[in-house]
This record gives sequence, C-alpha cells and structure tokens, in this order.
Amino acid sequence: MRQYLDLIQTVLSEGERREDRTGTGTISLFGAQTKYDLRQGFPLLTTKKVNFAAVVRELLWFLKGSTNINDDLKEHTAIWDAWADEDGELGPIYGYQWRSWPSFELDETTGLYKKNHIDQIQNAIDLIKNNPDSRRIIVTAWNVADISKMALPPCHMMFQFYVINGRLDCQLYQRSADLAVGVPFNIASYALLMIMVAQECGLTPGIFTHTMGDAHIYLNHLDGLEKQLTRQPGALPEVEIPVKSIMDLKFEDFTLKNYAPQGFIKFPVAV
Repeated sequence: MRQYLDLIQTVLSEGERREDRTGTGTISLFGAQTKYDLRQGFPLLTTKKVNFAAVVRELLWFLKGSTNINDDLKEHTAIWDAWADEDGELGPIYGYQWRSWPSFELDETTGLYKKNHIDQIQNAIDLIKNNPDSRRIIVTAWNVADISKMALPPCHMMFQFYVINGRLDCQLYQRSADLAVGVPFNIASYALLMIMVAQECGLTPGIFTHTMGDAHIYLNHLDGLEKQLTRQPGALPEVEIPVKSIMDLKFEDFTLKNYAPQGFIKFPVAV
C-alpha cells in the first residue's frame, strides 16, 4: 500500500490549510487519485491495523438497503452511531439509494404517478452480465432530492464498473475524503465489493481507481500519520468468499488470510 503513504505525503507537502464543517481544521488538496490492482493482493493497510470485520459488516448493511444502525450494525460496530437519531435512523443514505432509489411512473389508467424503486446494484450486475461494454454501469448515492433528509450526505457518492478482457475494474468518486480514518476503510470496502461482483459475474477483480475531491488530513491526525509514514508496508493479505450471489453472502462467508498489520493507531473522528 505504498500508494496510500504516497498520497498522505503528497497532501502534507502540497495541501493547504482549510477550515471545515467540524471546526477541527484540515490540510486539504483538491483532486487526488490512487490506483490499487487487486491481482496483487487485497488493499488493506498493513502500516496500521484496519478493522476488516467492520468493513464487511458495513458493506453487507449497505447491500441490504438498510438505513438504521439497529439493523444488524450497532451491535458489531459503532461506525454510524454518532450520526443516528435516538431510534437509530439515518435517513435515506447509501443503502436506500443503492437498492431503493425512488422513481415515479405515470399510471396511464388513473392518470396518477405511482412511486416505485430502482435497485441500482442489481441493475449494475445485470449490465455487467448482459452488456459488459456499456459505459453506463454506474451506481450513485447522490440523490439531490434526499440530501436534506440524510444524517450525513454521501462522501463516497458514485462508482462505475468497467469490464475488459475478463477483468472487472471500478472507479469511485469520493467528494470528501478523510485520509486518516475514512479512506483506508473506503479502499477496503470498494475492493471487497469488486471481488463480490466480479465473482458473481465470472470475472477477475482488477484495478480499483479511487478519485477524491477534497482529500484532507484533519489537524488532530497529523501525529498519527507522521508515525505511520515511518513504517514500511508489508505483504498484502487475501480475501476468500464462496461462490454465491452477492445478495446471499453472509458475514461468516468472508475469510481474510495472511493479514499481518503493524500496530493500531487511534485517530479521533471529526463529527
């Protein structure tokens, strides 16, 4: 994961001081990109420990279409606790937009519009299987009409799949990228999604391209990242999952092999 350390160093050397919503303050660089080839191993940081179990739990939670932390998330990880209301609800965030994007169709019999939902994940899988050359294999969580209803607007807001020579690539656009806390998690999550979709579609998971808008380092993360920059990346681990439909995969189906990270580094989360 030398790419990740190089990204941190670039933002530290080329970024500029910028205020932010949380009041913490950041060093920010607008427009950054890294690439990770999954054929070389699973891109999970080795210069600090990343909680792979939480990555799996959250991704499966998204894929269920869930928006409430009490739906098989809160008991396993506190990722979303700070933003949920007293009932655990977060509004129409990722899972809802991925699996139940609202649409309205005219009923010609009644002359009224009927509300339906679009399953973007299933549509993407169907396109990969049936029209792999399509340039429209896109999933977006940035539903402008629903932004005000969300506890937190989508940071990793849109991704596109690309099929070539039996390989499945993916590019993510992330409008806001917390490099110390969020980005290692995001890289692992989308790499895992690539593996799941590729396996269902009979493809080899290939290159994950991570494109960021505001790539930033919170000022209270500087010490931890400086420590991390002194560490040398180790060999990448591997992930194994059984051959199942993406919708049938359970937490117990995921096996992380040969992960030997260096010590955990604790970073405060800016809310």
